[in-house]
Amino acid sequence: MRIITLNLNGIRSAARKNFLPWLARTRADVVCVQELKAQAGDLDGRMRAPGGFRGHFHHAQKKGYSGVGLYCRRAPDRVVEGLGNREADAEGRFLRADFGPLSVISVYLPSGSAGPHRQAIKFKFMDNFFPHLRNLAAEGREILLCGDWNIAHKEIDLRNWRSNQKNSGFLPEERAWITRVFDDLGWVDVFRRVDARPEQYTWWSNRGQAWAKNVGWRIDYQIATPGLAATATRAAIYKKQRFSDHAPLTIDYDYQF
Repeated sequence: MRIITLNLNGIRSAARKNFLPWLARTRADVVCVQELKAQAGDLDGRMRAPGGFRGHFHHAQKKGYSGVGLYCRRAPDRVVEGLGNREADAEGRFLRADFGPLSVISVYLPSGSAGPHRQAIKFKFMDNFFPHLRNLAAEGREILLCGDWNIAHKEIDLRNWRSNQKNSGFLPEERAWITRVFDDLGWVDVFRRVDARPEQYTWWSNRGQAWAKNVGWRIDYQIATPGLAATATRAAIYKKQRFSDHAPLTIDYDYQF
């Protein structure tokens, strides 16, 4: 089983950068995407069903903002939009697809980088999301949460960690929260289970020469239940083409569904 996750930073922008032909060529079973920045009426047929995939989407109410999606080769048994939280669901941040005993979820946590107001919204989302993660872990299913969590967990996960300790995405409170997700709830950071190397990033600022110099952050994750995480065999960050300010994260699992 191959799963890919990518923050598109706008599906229409990514489509202009040849994301859809690349997607059609992948041998992925499910591709999770975030930050659609589009409404349902903005998506053409290629965006809805590229090359053997069928897309499912949870759009934000605000135009040109947020939104998540799942491209699936196999039709899900069930698709669930949203967390049941009005504020979060208005921003299109959670989409779940069930395939037998497996669930794959595309999730997009808020960014707090726009200022204190958005950081407060991010903390509120985290507070509400934690018990949801606890309930998911208790379902007894194999579950995979893919997406942009807007948090770099450890110093290894961003180049300039010293200068970012007071910045959203690497605040002590954010790092402690995601540590609790792993240590207290038992979820597994699958990439780090497979690849312990430094300088493995998934997002680069458009400022300066961050991409060229690999001054990045690892904020895109595949986070799984322990049983599923144990089947991971290979992880890769795709950087041959750029569709976004993020890079696709691919993980292969020795798991049949």
